[in-house]
Amino acid sequence: MDKRTPGITLTIAGTEATGGAGAQADLRTFQELGTYGVAAVTCIVSFNPEDNWNHRFVPVDAQVIADQLEAILACHELDTVKIGMLGTPQTIDTVAKALKSQPWRNIMLDPVLICKGQEPGAALDTDQALKTQILPLATFVTPNHFEAESLSGMEIHTMEDLKEAAKRIHEMSGAVVLAKGGVRLEGADAVDVYYDGVSLEVLSVPKVGEVAVSGAGCTLAAAVTAELAKGATPLEAARTAKAFVTEGIRNRVASNAPFDAVWQGGAATARA
Repeated sequence: MDKRTPGITLTIAGTEATGGAGAQADLRTFQELGTYGVAAVTCIVSFNPEDNWNHRFVPVDAQVIADQLEAILACHELDTVKIGMLGTPQTIDTVAKALKSQPWRNIMLDPVLICKGQEPGAALDTDQALKTQILPLATFVTPNHFEAESLSGMEIHTMEDLKEAAKRIHEMSGAVVLAKGGVRLEGADAVDVYYDGVSLEVLSVPKVGEVAVSGAGCTLAAAVTAELAKGATPLEAARTAKAFVTEGIRNRVASNAPFDAVWQGGAATARA
């Protein structure tokens, strides 16, 4: 019997207790798109229902993160990784060392710059460490509206602004960029801008509501990661991921929280 080995995709990210984002969303996305998901946990995030559902943020000890990565890299032949929430300069240093310990074909960075559970000074230190230690290693980066403004150093109000920001981020990092406008730009469509230094393409679909849905950014980046691991070109991966996350938003999961979450099984539901 011929056995096929699935592509293996690693996420280095935080957990989010309600399941809507972080490593949980990444692993569901990997599974839905046919790759074998592995996770190294960097922090534990839980929303606080008694404090307007703000984040409670607990970093995992840097040595524990290093131990996880040591085991994962010894166990699996990996060439594709997604970087999500890191959370502290110490974590970033640990992850950067692990990334540099071997060659990678795909390093996807979902540049989570701010977590509401952190003190402002710590958050800024983390942002700077991410930009100097992780961004230069990335081959693909998926900033949201806020992150694209921070990385590009410009305000983004229009589609042309988003295009310019994507170009600036590519120039500073060398990575393929999928800058997410989502629901935050005015208009009937949810738009993202893809730029790889040569091709610039606007990925646009009608908005599914006007409110951001938990896990959409994680899911989009994880979907790109899975498609890259399977051999898709960056542009093909971006298009597939856009369609995948749109169906996840359309088939969202409601709860007692004041926000909905992406359902990664939404694309399969739409096909059924």
